[in-house]
Amino acid sequence: MKITFQKMHGAKNDFVVFHDLENIVLLSQSQVSRICDRRDGVGADGLIVVRQSNSADFFMDYINSDGSAAEMCGNGIRCLAKYVYDNKLTQNRHIRIETRAGIKDVELLFDGLGQVTRARVNMGRPIFDPTQIPVKVTVASSPVLDCPLDVGGQTFLCSFVSMGNPHCVIIYDKDDFEKAPSLYGKLIESHSMFPAKTNVEFVKLVDRSRILMRVWERGSGETLACGTGACASAVITILKGLTNNTVAIELPGGTLDVNWKDINDSVLMTGDVDTVYIGNITI
Repeated sequence: MKITFQKMHGAKNDFVVFHDLENIVLLSQSQVSRICDRRDGVGADGLIVVRQSNSADFFMDYINSDGSAAEMCGNGIRCLAKYVYDNKLTQNRHIRIETRAGIKDVELLFDGLGQVTRARVNMGRPIFDPTQIPVKVTVASSPVLDCPLDVGGQTFLCSFVSMGNPHCVIIYDKDDFEKAPSLYGKLIESHSMFPAKTNVEFVKLVDRSRILMRVWERGSGETLACGTGACASAVITILKGLTNNTVAIELPGGTLDVNWKDINDSVLMTGDVDTVYIGNITI
């Protein structure tokens, strides 16, 4: 079978995107892994199939590069929104997209030439209940902040939140900040404390309106950006009183702007989105 796809990225978090509204393309884990392989395939952090939804405009079938399904992807959902608009699957500029973490509202943002270059996503309210994240802790109350975790000969103070998928956020100001995901990410991701594994964010404060972030994504490894991770990092730093309610998250792939007003409010994330090329692959 030949599939026509678009290679897309948000803040250089890249994806293979195509639509299958008839639900006839069912990929195996090994097929997804090969498509996402950067030497033997197209190369991507994940694969997105646009499918029909009974409760929203579209369903985002998001799959990590290792072939495992994921609940949500903040950069990926912006790419999907641009994809369906550019490919005339919708004329709406506000798009409701069903994910495995619920329905998310996406607003497309246009440049002076009428091209979709950015998008704003209502990511929903953060989840702090350890049983829903999920994370195994003995603390009865939530949110759980600065929980000690011993990994790789280091003790990390971890804060936990779900943005539809689990996140472990670590304030980290050591000299090896940029190497931290490759040094500790896999160990933390697969720690027994996380029954569904976890995404891991290493955060360095710049000032009250900016933070640096490096990420290890569950099922994908180190990536240049993570939308849900940026939201999780903003939520934790705001909750701890370290940053303002609007925070610029600076990642290797670009900057994501996150706004979160209150514990009962939704998180809003804005970032760029781009199509790199259109191609065909035979599976």
